[in-house]
Formats: sequence, C-alpha cells, structure tokens
Amino acid sequence: MSAVRPTKNVVVFDYGFGNVRSAERALARVGADVEITRDYDKAMDADGLLVPGVGAFSACMKGLKDARGDWIIGRRLSGGRPVMGICVGMQILFERGIEHGVETEGLDEWPGTVGPLKAPIVPHMGWNTVEAPADSQAFKGLDADARFYFVHSYAARDWTLEITNPLIRAPKVTWATHGERFVAAVENRALWATQFHPEKSGDAGAQLLTNWIETL
Repeated sequence: MSAVRPTKNVVVFDYGFGNVRSAERALARVGADVEITRDYDKAMDADGLLVPGVGAFSACMKGLKDARGDWIIGRRLSGGRPVMGICVGMQILFERGIEHGVETEGLDEWPGTVGPLKAPIVPHMGWNTVEAPADSQAFKGLDADARFYFVHSYAARDWTLEITNPLIRAPKVTWATHGERFVAAVENRALWATQFHPEKSGDAGAQLLTNWIETL
C-alpha cells in the first residue's frame, strides 16, 4: 500500500497587488492547503510562498516593502525555502524595472532590467507557447505546444546571470516570443517564477503548479 503524501501548506502573500483569489483556487485545485495572508510568521513557516503581482513595478515594490515581503522573500531564500513569483511578482525579482522612464530597484535576486516589450501589439494579452529547457522540472509532463496565459506590457528581455562555480546548478530559463524574445519562466533552486499566469492557464497551469508543489 503506497504511503499517503502529506498536504503541503502554501501562503499566497497578500500585499495588495495580485490575483490572490485566483491563485488560492488554482493551488487548492492541485491539492495544496492554501492561506491568503501577509502575516510574517505564517509566510515564513509555510512550505511554499507564492508572490503574485499585477500593475506597475514601482507600486508592487512599494506594497511589498510596506508588508515586509522583501524581507520575508530574502529570509526564505537564504534558508532554501521555496518561493514562487507570478507576473509582476516575477519581474520584481530582477535588479530593476523601468516604466515610463522611471527606474525602480527590484529585489535583485537576478541581475537585469525589466523594460517595455517591443511588439506591434501591447499589452501582450492571450495564450502563448513557451520554449522550456528539456530538463525543466516546472514544465515536466507538458507538451511543447502547451499554451499559457499572458497579460503584460513589460518583461526581462535578457538573461545575464553567469554561474562560474561548477558546484552550483545554473538556473533553467524558459523563453517566449511576442514581438521579441523574453524570459517567460525561471527555475533557480528554491526560487521559481513565471511571467505568465499559471492560475489562469487551465490544465497546463495546473500541471506547472503541481510540479511546484512536488518540490515543497
């Protein structure tokens, strides 16, 4: 008789800038025990922390700092505790963001700048395929033609993090194209992030969230 896997507890961090209810429903669908909160202790103690984000980079950063989310994310990652960012919740993980000529410091987990997409139609809104690495854990069990739901006008267009220590695994970077190529997802040890919305991406998004839950 196979052992029953314990339910994983996930906190959806509520700092005022994310589709927290959609994230809650999507995580519950794949079997997680979900709580929406900005409580410091609960966010620190959860098996996984999900950081959504919608709106402007600068506003999200201010909201995150006001809720001590920057401190929580940093402390969790320093201890190897899983964190996942979605949409602007991914963008703020980069060094900086530039919107309407205004530069805002991000969390600097990764080097690079989030800037305007150069495309005939902006925002990029709708379903798109992605180019995932063959050994991606996030996209395990998904076909190459799986589509995910995007809503954004800004993105990281370059990946500049270099890993020189052979003992450290290089992050797995997934790309998508809308007018130009941009970073669609990153798997960086305990830190995962997606530019698209897995909570709005149907069965494909559910599979990706299942893959994340399995790492917790």
